[in-house]
Order: sequence, then C-alpha cells, then structure tokens
Amino acid sequence: MAVDTNELCNQFKLKFEPNYIPHGSEADLFEFSFQEKIPLILKGPTGCGKTRFIEYMAYKFDLPLITVSCHEDLTASDLVGRFVFKGNETIWEDGPLTLAARYGGICYLDEIVEARNDTTVIIHSLTDDRRLLYIDKNQEVIRAHNRFMMILSYNPGYQNVMKDLKQSTKQRFMSLIFSHPEINVEKQIIQTEAGLDAEQSEKLALMGKKIRNLKDFGLAEGVSTRLLVYAGRLIKAGVQPREACRVAIAQSLTDDSHMIESILDIIHLFFT
Repeated sequence: MAVDTNELCNQFKLKFEPNYIPHGSEADLFEFSFQEKIPLILKGPTGCGKTRFIEYMAYKFDLPLITVSCHEDLTASDLVGRFVFKGNETIWEDGPLTLAARYGGICYLDEIVEARNDTTVIIHSLTDDRRLLYIDKNQEVIRAHNRFMMILSYNPGYQNVMKDLKQSTKQRFMSLIFSHPEINVEKQIIQTEAGLDAEQSEKLALMGKKIRNLKDFGLAEGVSTRLLVYAGRLIKAGVQPREACRVAIAQSLTDDSHMIESILDIIHLFFT
C-alpha cells in the first residue's frame, strides 16, 4: 500500500500556535540552525520552556514534530523501526527517527541523557555532513529530507558520570542554553498562560525567583515556570493564592517537611 506522505506528515503538525514568549535570540538562532542544517541541543532546567520553544518553532516553520521521551529502555529499534505482523504479512514500520528523516520534520529526543549510549550512536550519521540513516534490518540507506532536523534536549543539573552524552555525540550539535525567564518575561508567560491579572502574575514571578534561591540551601531543583503557571491557573479558578501555591509549588518541589516550610514562608511574603 502506498504511503500518503502528506497525511503522515500532517498528523505530526501542530494545529494551533503555541504560546511562547522569546527570552532572547533563540528563535533567530534556531532559524540559522535549520537553514544551515546544523543539529541542535537545548540545555536547561525542568519546566523552563525548552519543549514549548520547539513546538513554537515547528509551528512557525510548518514542520512535523515527532517527539520521543527518552528512557533507559529505549532501543535503536524504537527509534529506527522494526518489522511487524499485520494480517498475514510481515511489513516494515518506520520508527520516529526514520519518519522524520524520510519525509521531513523535526525529530525531538527529549531528555536524551536518559537513553543508553549504544542507542544514541544511531543518530551520528544523521548529524554530520552525510545526513544519512543506515537501517541494518531492512538493508536501507536513507538520505535525510531537506527539511529534516535533529534536536536533543536535557537538564544539565541531572547529569552524572553514568548519564552524560558522549563527546562524539555532543560535538555534532550547536547548543542553546535555556534558563528561567527574567521576571518581566515570566510575568507575561503566567499572565497569558493562566489568564491571571498583571499584579498577581508579577507576584508569582517574583516569588518564583525568591524560591529558586533555595536551590543553594538544599532544594534539589528551582521552581519551574510550569508550576508557577499551574498556581496561577488555580488562583484564576478561585483557589486561595496561598493554598494554590502550597499544592502547586511547595508540595510538588520537595517531600522534605523543613524545605516545604521554608517555601511556605516565601509564599506568605507575597500572598498574605
């Protein structure tokens, strides 16, 4: 059966423009990366907008976006594809990497350090001047589509000796480093995402910055913009601000009762 490439690609295209507020020159740098066919790594803490940025750029460039959430059991076959039984026959089924390379689009490997090194090696031939994908199982060589782009992301704060990218992988990519937005940008994000008024949105953004300072005093990870938006949505829905911040932020960030109390003290500074 012939593959309808338009239908196949359209199912991975975003139907609505994601709400993304640029932090700096990242959109321009993405455009140069795409035009010059340079693969891209995004580095940054949890919930700082890496995935939303990729969704925004995929929409802007009308590109299919095929996302893979990486984990330690991810195999090369999960990325490339495998033979499967359908009806009375055995057919080849492309994996997400092969689909993007064959028909064009972004293959986005989220939290790449969670995948095994022997799995990520499969992308090497696609991320240099060759832009080729070798599929041993069906003896096929695919030259990447002109609109194919390889993007990886990870949180450097979670790296360790066992979970890091090999230098042979890192040095095939250009990198963009993401951090938590400046207060005025984070205020805009909360306001547009949660539908909250400007004053309350600014309070949440200022509070978020204050809570992030606890990272140097035992907090494993600073509060993400995502959690601030969740708190904003709860407030907008009618939950009291202190309660919204307690359940969406304090109790989500840590299980340590003393740290929760420290976070609640900061919350109470902004919401009396």
